[in-house]
Amino acid sequence: MSLRTRLFALIGGTVAVTVVLVTWTVSSSAHDAFAALDAQRTAALVAEFRREFAREGEAVVARLDRIASSDTVLRVAMDVAADARGRRASTFAEHVNDAATLAAAQGLDFLDIVADDGTIVSSAEWPARFGYRHPWAVAAASASGAFLQSIELPRDGAIGLVGVRTVVAGGRPVHVAGGRRLDQQLLRSLPLPPGMRALLSRDASGELAALSPLVARVRQTRVESTGAVDLTAGRETFTAIPLAGRNGAVLDVLLVGSSGREEAALVSRIRWSGLLFGGLGVLFGFAVSYAVASRVTRPVERLAEAANEVAAGRWDVSVGDVGASGEIEQLARAFDTMTRQLVDQRERLIQAERVAAWRELARRLAHELKNPLFPLRIAVDNLRRAKALSGAEFDEVFEESLATLTTGLANLNTVIARFSDFSKMPAPQFADVSINAIVAQAVQLFRAQADAPGRPAIGVAVSFDESLPPVRGDAEQLGRAAQNLLLNAIDAMPSGGELAVRTSRVDGAVRIDVSDTGVGLTAEERSRLFTPYYTTKQHGTGLGLAIVQATVADHNGRIWVESEQGRGTTFHIELPINPQ
Repeated sequence: MSLRTRLFALIGGTVAVTVVLVTWTVSSSAHDAFAALDAQRTAALVAEFRREFAREGEAVVARLDRIASSDTVLRVAMDVAADARGRRASTFAEHVNDAATLAAAQGLDFLDIVADDGTIVSSAEWPARFGYRHPWAVAAASASGAFLQSIELPRDGAIGLVGVRTVVAGGRPVHVAGGRRLDQQLLRSLPLPPGMRALLSRDASGELAALSPLVARVRQTRVESTGAVDLTAGRETFTAIPLAGRNGAVLDVLLVGSSGREEAALVSRIRWSGLLFGGLGVLFGFAVSYAVASRVTRPVERLAEAANEVAAGRWDVSVGDVGASGEIEQLARAFDTMTRQLVDQRERLIQAERVAAWRELARRLAHELKNPLFPLRIAVDNLRRAKALSGAEFDEVFEESLATLTTGLANLNTVIARFSDFSKMPAPQFADVSINAIVAQAVQLFRAQADAPGRPAIGVAVSFDESLPPVRGDAEQLGRAAQNLLLNAIDAMPSGGELAVRTSRVDGAVRIDVSDTGVGLTAEERSRLFTPYYTTKQHGTGLGLAIVQATVADHNGRIWVESEQGRGTTFHIELPINPQ
C-alpha cells in the first residue's frame, strides 16, 4: 500500500468512523422510541382483531343453528332414520344438492350433512363425495362453538372457521358441519385500522418470504411471536398468531403487519445526512493526503511502473528525471543503468542463440544428408570400375547404379523438403473453419491404414461435439497437424489397439483429443517430445511434432501430452474460439 493510500485511508477513515458513530447513535434512539410506540399500537390492534375473529365465529355458529332447524335438514334426517342400517352411497343422490342450497342461503363456504355413522349425505364444497366417510364431523359433534379445521377440496385444501350442529329425527342423529373459508377475502372483511394488514402465512410470498423463520418458529412453539422485515415500501413489523385446530395442531399462522413507514422515513433522513457528511469528510481526507504525499509517492509510482514494464519484457524502458532528490534520485539512476545493461546482455544472448541455432541446424542437416550420400558415392565408384567391363556387364552395372542414384536423390529431396518446410512455416491464412470437419477429414484419410489387411486391426472411435462454433484458423495447417497426431498414434500401436478422437468445448476454447493404447512414453520422452530433431521412431526426422507445436502456437493455442508407459498416450490441443 502506497503512502498516499495510507494517508487517505487514515484521514478519511477517521472522519467516516466519527460520522458513522453519531449516525448510529441517533438512529438507534429514534428506532427505540418508535419501537415502544409501535408495540403499544400493535398490542391494541391484535386484541381488537381477536375480538372480531371471535365475533365471526359466533356468526358461523348462528348460521349453522338456522340451517339445523330448517325443514330441509329435518327431511334429510328423517330419510336417514328411515333405514336404521344405512344406505349405499347411490341412494343419497336425491339429497346431493341440499347442502349447496343451504350453504348459499346462509353465506357459508363449506357445508356437509353427515349421518351418525360418518357417511356424507350431501356436501356443498364437494358434491361428488356423498356416500364417503367424513373425516371429522362425528368427532367434533360435541363442540359447542366455532373452531378451525382443515377442509379437503377437489383440487386443494383449505382452512375453515367451522362448527358442528346435531339434529335428531326418528331416533337417529344427523350432523350439520360447515363454516366459512379462512382466506384473504375473509380477512379483508374484518375491520383493520389504517396502517395494518392481515394475511395468512400460506399467502406470504414474494417480498414477505423473509418472514419464513418467524412462521416456522410459531409453528414449532405454538406461541405468538413478533418479527420485522424490510420491504420496498419501508420496515414493517409482523405479529404471528398460531391458528390451532381442535386438537391443538397449528393449521396456519396469521400475520398481522404494522407499517413502519414513519420510522423508516426518519431513519432514512438521518442516514442520508450521515452519508453526506461522511462523503465530505472522505473528500477532505483525499485532498489532504494528496497534497502531502504527491511529492513523495509520484516518483516511487513512476519507478514501480517502469519495473512492471521490465517484468513484461520491455527492457529498454527509462525513467529519466523523476523530479526527486536524495535516495530516490539515486535509485532512478541505478534503475536506468540496470535497464541499459539488460538490453546489452539480451542482444549478446540473442546473437549467441542465433549462432548456436545455425550450428545445430548445420549439424542436423549434415547428419541427414550423410546417409543418402553414402550409397551415391558407392554407385559412382561402381560406375568408375565398370568402365573396364564388357558392354553387357557394363549395362547391368549402369542400370543398378542408376537406380541407386535415383533412390538416393529422392531421399535427398525428401530430407531437404522437410527441412525447408520446417524453416518456412508460412503464416496461417485465417478464416472461419470447422474443427469437426477438419478432424473428420483427417480421420477418413487414415481409416484405410488402420484397417489395412495383414496388420493388427486398430479400432477407431470418433466423438464430435456438434455444438462447436467456428474458430479462426488455417484449415490446411490444422489438417496437417491433425494428420501428424493420427499418424503418430497409429505408429505407436504396431500390435493393434484403440484410437480415440474427440472434440469438445472447454472454457472459451475448442479442444481436440487424440488417444492411443500404445506403449506410452517415459517422463524424459515427454519432456523432449516437441524438441526439433528429437524422435522415438526408427524412421523420421523428428520435426513432425515440432511443426505441430509451431502451428498451434501460430493459432494462439496450446498443446500438451499425457502418457504413461504401458497405458497409451493422449495429445490435447486447445484453440481459442475468439483469438486476439
